[in-house]
Amino acid sequence: MPNPSDKSLTVLRPLAERFPNVDSAMAEIARLAAIRTLPKGAIHVISDIHGEDQKLRHVINNASGSLRPLVEKMFGDHMDADEFRDFLTLIFYPPEVIKVLRQKPFTDEELRSYATTTLRNLFELVRVLAAGYSLKRAIGIFPVEYRELFSEMLHEPTTSRRQEFISAIVNELANRDRVWNLIHVTGRLVRNLAIYELIIGGDCWDRGPRGDRVVDYLRQQPNVSFVWGNHDVAWLGAHLGHPALICNVLRVSLRYRRITQIDEGYSIPLTSLEHLAQNVYGDDPAVHFMPKSTGLRSMEMVARMQKAAAVMQFKLEGQMLQRRPEWELDHRRLLHLIDYDNGSIDLGGTQYPLRDTYFPTIDPKNPYQLSAEEELCLKGLRHSFVSSQKLGEQMRWLVSHGAMYLIRDNHLIFHACLPVDEDGEFLSMQIGGESVKGRDMLVALEKLLVRVMDRPEEADLDILWYLWSGPCSPLFGKDRIATFERDFIADKASHHETKNPYFALIHEEWFCDKVLAEFDVDTKMGIIVNGHVPVKVDEGESPLKKSGKAVTIDGAFSEAYGDRGYTMVMEAERTFLALHHQFESVEAAVRDGVDIIPSLTDIRIWDTPRRNADTELGTHFSFQIDLLEQLIEAYRNNEIAQAALSSGARLV
Repeated sequence: MPNPSDKSLTVLRPLAERFPNVDSAMAEIARLAAIRTLPKGAIHVISDIHGEDQKLRHVINNASGSLRPLVEKMFGDHMDADEFRDFLTLIFYPPEVIKVLRQKPFTDEELRSYATTTLRNLFELVRVLAAGYSLKRAIGIFPVEYRELFSEMLHEPTTSRRQEFISAIVNELANRDRVWNLIHVTGRLVRNLAIYELIIGGDCWDRGPRGDRVVDYLRQQPNVSFVWGNHDVAWLGAHLGHPALICNVLRVSLRYRRITQIDEGYSIPLTSLEHLAQNVYGDDPAVHFMPKSTGLRSMEMVARMQKAAAVMQFKLEGQMLQRRPEWELDHRRLLHLIDYDNGSIDLGGTQYPLRDTYFPTIDPKNPYQLSAEEELCLKGLRHSFVSSQKLGEQMRWLVSHGAMYLIRDNHLIFHACLPVDEDGEFLSMQIGGESVKGRDMLVALEKLLVRVMDRPEEADLDILWYLWSGPCSPLFGKDRIATFERDFIADKASHHETKNPYFALIHEEWFCDKVLAEFDVDTKMGIIVNGHVPVKVDEGESPLKKSGKAVTIDGAFSEAYGDRGYTMVMEAERTFLALHHQFESVEAAVRDGVDIIPSLTDIRIWDTPRRNADTELGTHFSFQIDLLEQLIEAYRNNEIAQAALSSGARLV
């Protein structure tokens, strides 16, 4: 049996391959110690994007409004208003601006002059932003093809590197028609350096036009972390073949007429659903299922497709809830409660008339059984969702970058809530036969999300549905989702959904301290950060709760919910909220220099700017330093052999 020291050496040997002698290990310790003294990088948190890919792009491009003040500070005194606007727009939208500039009749001399001036200004920005990074990390963000060139340009403004240095670069690339490409990638680099880490607080899909493009754009960012939301797990479950979640994401997409993301974005044909709607619901006016916008398909056809998907969803959910009695959700099986003769439903002892009584696929004696036509439709849809290469790639990326919660500099970030009772006691949930609550619930669910991607078993897939809308789901936080009631009952009293007490209790300081302590976050400095519930800005609601220790950053990013959006930015000097207003279009931003200038609200101002050493990153560096010190000790004890020193070095 190996002794403990043997185990320690086994851990250290891979490290020895990177740092093969005492000097290299000491040099790395010195480097890490120096990085710990740097100001912490700016972390941006965006939640509840809901398919609004263009607005997301602008918010990321202008770094939640933090780039504009920096550009003003650096160049405001020697650029006029038009030059400043054009330079800022170039940083935000380099490919679109360059496309316009390429159409202008530049002479060769004018092109070289413009390129030289623009690149010099861009790299002045790059140098300022890169100074907050370790050189290794900054170079890692540089585009691979230009990495060595950009590394040289970091040293450009020195006595030995004068105007001729950058002019030589411009001349060579202009001669080869590549100078525009350098301007493009440098403008993008400025944006990438302005955000040290981008955290998405959940809900990439639904309501907005292109959830697929949201994820595509996130995958292009240099450092992204992701917190799961209930809409995201619904799409994950749909991709993994859960029948009820397939029908659910289709129903929502059809409600908002976001069909393009389905057929074009994910190559999922809707032919089978359209065939079902045409053959079975062909005479149904489906007036209460009309989509919220127009498009190529007729409004009536889309309404019938949505209704067909909804009825299948209710049937499939009924089947699932019957096989999951431990959830105690039998009261949400509603189809057998319908009186099909008089067109009403009994909910909790109240008889409600139905505003739509056309159910051609429901057998009142067996209401949860799919009809033959529905079975055939679902079979085709399931195959398409499971086989979608694009959707699969995006889901694997989200799982690899995702978590149920994150902690950054004493900010505890998760999507919706921790389910609690009226007294603030954590409620439990059954996962894998074990009852878990609080932090343990999120840990167990995170393991499930990783597991289900490789082994999509029915029990785990059903939990993905529960995360979408279950009463103890930390991604949902209500007693129910009243989809059937909103679709079929006019009386809005039946539509009510009761929020978990968590959302009221986060106004209380004692409760926030309890939640923070559950995750070992400093209760004096900690802040809870959630999305999920839109802040009613127009009604004067504040995202900062009365406790001063909890913030909601879902500002209704989606146009369907108000076209606003909050981002939270954690800088070295402060934490602030940026409220982003209506965004017209990328075209307007490029054409008119339109910028979303957010309203900023400080949440925390630090007396002493936060350094890497003060954060979780500093703890990580300390752990690395400790391992390196153990490696040095192993070298000195000759437990691990050192590699030969390079010329000029000496042993310590």
